Amino acid sequence: MSSPRVLTVEPLTREAFAPFGDVISTVDADSFPINNGRTQRFHALGAVQLLGEGAEGILSIFRGQPLEPLQISLMERHPLGSQAFVPLNGKAFYAVVAAPGEFDEAAVRAFYVPGDQGISYHAGTWHAPLLPLTGDADYLIVDRRGPGNNCDEVILNQPVVLRSDSL
Repeated sequence: MSSPRVLTVEPLTREAFAPFGDVISTVDADSFPINNGRTQRFHALGAVQLLGEGAEGILSIFRGQPLEPLQISLMERHPLGSQAFVPLNGKAFYAVVAAPGEFDEAAVRAFYVPGDQGISYHAGTWHAPLLPLTGDADYLIVDRRGPGNNCDEVILNQPVVLRSDSL
């Protein structure tokens, strides 16, 4: 295995993350009042994609620990459904991604996801497993359960380390 490639972490924006999924955040999101004006609804921040007969959406909680050392050598994708990660205890994480389709190791990108925002990967988006920055980080996960193989994995030819000096 060769020495790691350094990948600069980008700030999370809807535009930059659009090829990979949705940003789940109230910042600059469309909203409207409900419940006689007592509640502001930030509507349809992301879509749940479920492919295949017998599939259903499920909610889970993942409790993650930091990857130490922070060197990414595995990417995965879920071709039959989207997968959302929403922090429950305000802990930030990294999203390391590549576009759906044939895996392109040279096109891997990294985003810093603040603890008050979440993301939803589109079906088929390549991503590293959960990368919380601190221990005991809880995330609400919205994803698919059902028949079919919904997890493909690839081992990187060149591991990736992250540089986040601009954040």
